[in-house]
Amino acid sequence: MEQTVNTAIDGDTIVAVSTPSGVGGIAVIRLSGKDSLKILSKCWKGTNLSEIVSHTAHLGKILFENGDALDEVVVTYFKGPKSYTGEDVVEISCHGSKWIQREIVNLMIRQGARPAEPGEFTKRAFLNGRLDLAQAEGVIDLISSSSRASHRMAMQQANGRFSGYLGELRDSLIEFASLLELELDFSEEEVEFADREKLRDLADGIINILNRLAASYSTGKALKDGVPVVIAGAPNAGKSTLLNQLLDEDKAIVSDIPGTTRDIIEDTCEINGILFRFADTAGLRETEDSVERIGINRAEDRLTKASIILWLLDMTRDVNAELKEIENRVAALPEATHVLLCNKTDLIEDALPHYLRCNKLNNNNFISHNNKFAAVLQISASHGEGIDELRNTMTTIACRDYNSETDMILTNGRHYAAVTRGIEALRRARAALDTGLSADFIAQDVREALHHLGLLTGSITTPDLLASVFTRFCIGK
Repeated sequence: MEQTVNTAIDGDTIVAVSTPSGVGGIAVIRLSGKDSLKILSKCWKGTNLSEIVSHTAHLGKILFENGDALDEVVVTYFKGPKSYTGEDVVEISCHGSKWIQREIVNLMIRQGARPAEPGEFTKRAFLNGRLDLAQAEGVIDLISSSSRASHRMAMQQANGRFSGYLGELRDSLIEFASLLELELDFSEEEVEFADREKLRDLADGIINILNRLAASYSTGKALKDGVPVVIAGAPNAGKSTLLNQLLDEDKAIVSDIPGTTRDIIEDTCEINGILFRFADTAGLRETEDSVERIGINRAEDRLTKASIILWLLDMTRDVNAELKEIENRVAALPEATHVLLCNKTDLIEDALPHYLRCNKLNNNNFISHNNKFAAVLQISASHGEGIDELRNTMTTIACRDYNSETDMILTNGRHYAAVTRGIEALRRARAALDTGLSADFIAQDVREALHHLGLLTGSITTPDLLASVFTRFCIGK
């Protein structure tokens, strides 16, 4: 049987500032609990709070105990269970002064509230059934989303689409388990209620779906946190110039002196709704300069962590020798997606060799016919030629395994761990079906798979699990 830990909510009313720290025009202070209105009424001058209805806003003043006005505010009331937390909630919109925020919170505490713990508002929403655990984690991601892509994925999770998808998978597993459990009830009669071929097909289908979900994690994490892109190549190939073009600012120093960039220069940029994390690295070459060597070592280390590597080939130099060096390095970095950029094409008179005139993504006419590069593009980093095509190419690469309209995608390490463990349990059940093991052994593995999928949405919880999720929130969220 599945077990859910019942973490009871105490009867306290909690209070915290819900807006980010700093000074702004307004700030929002949130109260949640059965005594929210009662506590506020002790220091309120305005509409009679005992007569207000849910989802209405009211202008008034917050008063110190001695009757002096602390601030003029707007109070919005949400009566439980139709509120974020499922309890009575009061949101106080006050002026953004840090002193005002602090004094209002302290005043609410003196009137009977207690300070909220990190993530306690969302934790109460979960415990009161307003959100499941996956939706609660979607709220975290929504708050921290830094691009259109990360926002879209967080919204899918926060609004329950991801949970609905997982629910359908669990329903299929429950059907699987129920047939096996029925057999166990009649084990003495040696009756098979569950058609073994049907069970195999059902297990295979669920495993395939979970495999696709697990495979999406690397893409999801990159889209959520920013796709790591390394700009690499020989000294003076135009790496720093390219970084400046992509960022549309003079971030990196550009000069004709080889070895100008000695350390990694990093910055982020949103392109077509996706956040990219760029790293401009030191030129790759042999050198006796100890400082430059450190920079090259760091560049080589960063190459091993990149999702996309942009290789710059200087078309004004010995193309064959430089290209051979790039190809050798590409062969040693199979995990990344490689793009070859034929740079400085504005400075050459002759047309590019045929084997370099290939700019279609994922076709079969790759550079040197070795399937090493996802795309080969002609650019002029100094003049901005080909940069728009490069941006579109990077976007295509970043999203090639993800259709935002139809695909579910994993972005959370906890979810990935639960899915992979669920896959392992189902594979054991599938193997047991092939070897003819009895229903009790198969059912045990199916129950384990159900347990791991239950951890995703919180239908199965433990105190440690809840603590690990909700302490990631800021206070006031």
